[in-house]
Formats: sequence, structure tokens, C-alpha cells
Amino acid sequence: MRVAVVGSGPSGCYTAQSLVQQDPDVLVDVLDRLPCPYGLVRYGVAPDHEKIKSLQNSLRAILEHERVRFLGGVEIGPGGVPAARLRELYHAVVYCVGAATDRHLGIPGEDLPGSWSATEFVSWYSAHPDSAADGFVAGTRSAVVIGVGNVAVDVTRMLARGMTELSPTDIPHPALTALAASRVAEVHMVGRRGPSQARFTTKELRELGSLPDTEVAARAEELALDPACLDPSALPAAQRRNVEVLRGWAAGPSQPSSRRISLRFFLRPVEFLADGGRVGAVRFERTVPDGRGGVRGTGEFEELEAQLVLRSVGYRGMPVEGLPFDAESGTVPHVNGRVVHGGSAVPGEYVAGWIKRGPTGVIGTNRPDAKETVTSLMEDAPGLVHKELPGDPLEALRAAGVEPVEWAGWCAIERAEAELGASLGRGVVKLPDWQSLRSAAHGF
Repeated sequence: MRVAVVGSGPSGCYTAQSLVQQDPDVLVDVLDRLPCPYGLVRYGVAPDHEKIKSLQNSLRAILEHERVRFLGGVEIGPGGVPAARLRELYHAVVYCVGAATDRHLGIPGEDLPGSWSATEFVSWYSAHPDSAADGFVAGTRSAVVIGVGNVAVDVTRMLARGMTELSPTDIPHPALTALAASRVAEVHMVGRRGPSQARFTTKELRELGSLPDTEVAARAEELALDPACLDPSALPAAQRRNVEVLRGWAAGPSQPSSRRISLRFFLRPVEFLADGGRVGAVRFERTVPDGRGGVRGTGEFEELEAQLVLRSVGYRGMPVEGLPFDAESGTVPHVNGRVVHGGSAVPGEYVAGWIKRGPTGVIGTNRPDAKETVTSLMEDAPGLVHKELPGDPLEALRAAGVEPVEWAGWCAIERAEAELGASLGRGVVKLPDWQSLRSAAHGF
């Protein structure tokens, strides 16, 4: 049986792993639009989180399995290989395409120059080849990060990092140079609800307190608005630890610092204010708990100066050609991973990862999620393998003018990134654009 897995991030790799574990004869092609594997592990994990990035080693072992083949640089859908053609080439197709876009706030001024999604900032410092943005920190003294999840903590921390801490990482050189020259002195990380409802993990939160020459502050009066902060004993352990860390920061600065990170709560953004044709401040409405787990506005407002705003309010899945799509949840309708067409599950098309369940969980959540989908596929396998295939899908792709980046091409990219780093007196440094990736992969 031949199976195509579309997407080479954690959900795609764990799907491939589960397939080869459950079927000793299956052949799996892991296809990706990018010439590089690993998805958000390569292009979403912050460069200074090298321990998490080391997960690439276990994903690598999956993609190097003798019955798994990586085919990068293959677009599925409009402008690429039609989804219907993919179904002709394989007995089954599993879509592991993630949640590629950002949610919007829907408030005035959101599109002003200087206002970016956190994903755009992450793509820039992660060397995503689609990133065309630059100049994030140029001329910025004060930045506002809207959101209180781990991505918000990541971008806040990266704004406070300097050359010394970032140079040993794989951050692309233009981003390193820009962040090293940054004059950002204040970063406000803002949530509309209370500290006990923040989505960041304590480990990520504490990292802010270990940044050199950086004061981290919270406001005691904002913590006091959250009933769970007054008596955190009933909170789950993770939230209780967060509250304890924040209480420590609300007690006052430990030493003078040249940079300050302020964690703010019960502030809801209502408008981005312009200054000279670009963002200059964010107006927030103060909120209070509504007694039902949400918040309500108070009619009181506060403005925070910002030449840079990073919006970190969640990811959203995008429609996949040929598949049904639930616009409200941003997911593909399914039953245990089987795609549901017209009210019934159809064997042969499957989903796993964020496009299946929404942007929730940690990297490890993808493992049981993928296993559930593969279990459904295996139940359907006896009926799927009767379909006659036209031969090796790779030959059919090449005949259609597609030239996939195979594993050897990815290894060539890795060598080129090591050589680039050596030439700059650094370790591995990522290639930041399509041209350099293609040149490295195809050896020209």
C-alpha cells in the first residue's frame, strides 16, 4: 500500500511513523510545500530554544526510515499537484497541513504599518522562505505584544535578546544583525483576561526573568482583580505556578536594568493609533471578570506607546482543495481522522494534526492524534489496496514537471547552512530565501 502524507511537521512525521509501525509493507511518501522538513519545529520554535529544536533528531529518524520517502518542494492544490491527482497516485492520502494563518483582532488601525502578526515576526527570525517582511525593530523604542500564550512569550523574549545570546543559534544573519542593533527598551505583553487564564507555560514564563539586563514587572493591582490570584490554592498546578511567578515580579524590581518587560492583564485592545502614518500606540479598554469565566468592559481606557505591535491571538486552518472545511473551527470535518464528505466518512482521505483538531496542544499531542488517524486508515486498508496505481508516484510527479527535493537534497541544504555559518564565524545558520534553498538542494 502506498500512502501520501501531506506535511512534514510533527503530525506528518508521527503519521508516517505510525504507518510503518502498523503495516510492515506500507510505503509512505511525506510531501511538503517547502524543500525543508520538520514544519513548525524548524520554522516556529524560537532559535534560542535549542533543546526543543533537538526534536528534529527524532523526526529525522522517522524520515530516514527505509519505507519513508521525503519529497519536498511539492505544492498540493492550486498552482501545484491537484488533490484529485494525488488520490490517483496513492491508495490513501493523509493531510497534516497545520493551521497556516493568524486570527485577526478586527479593530481599527490593525493594518497600520508597524502592526504585524506574531507569525510574521517568527517567520522572519526563523528564516521561513515565504517571509518578505523586514524592519520590525527599526526605530522601535516601545513594543506591544497582544496575547499571553507561549508564542507571545517567545516573541517578547526575542525582542529582548542581544547578539551574545543569539549568535550561537541558527537565526538568519539579517535578523541577528537587526536584533543586535535594536533599541527596544520596553515590551508590554498584554492579555484581556486575568493571569490565572493565561495560556503560557511556567517554564516559558520564567525564562523572561533570566534575560540579561532586563527587568520583568507585573502589577499587583491587576493580579488582585483575578479572584483566583487572591487564593490560588484551587488552581491546577500549572496555573498556580504561573501566579506565583507573577506575584514575585509584582513585588518590585530586583536591580536597575536598561530594558523592561511589563506583563499586563485585564486590558482589551480597541484601536491602534497612528503616528506619522504608522502605529504609534494601542488603546486598551480596562476589563474586569464577569463571573462566568470571561470579562466585561469598564468604559475606562489606557494607551500604551508602541512603534511595533505583534498580535499573538491564535492560529487558524485554511481550506484544503477538494476537502470539506468548517469555517467556524478552521478544521476539516472528520470521524476519527476519516474526512467526512456530504455527511459520511469516505475511506482514502484522512486528516491529522491541527487541520484535524484545531491549533491546540503541544508537539507531543500530535503522536496519539496521528495514531488515531492511522488506526482508521488501517481499518480501511483492505478495501483501499485493490485500487490499481499507475506506478511509482515520484515518476508521475516528475512527468508532470514537478522536481521534488528528496532527502539527499535536504542534506545538501544542511551542508550549505553549515558552510554559511562557518563563513560567518558562527554555527549552523539558516538559508533565508527560496533561491538559496533551491540552489543548495539542486546543487547549482
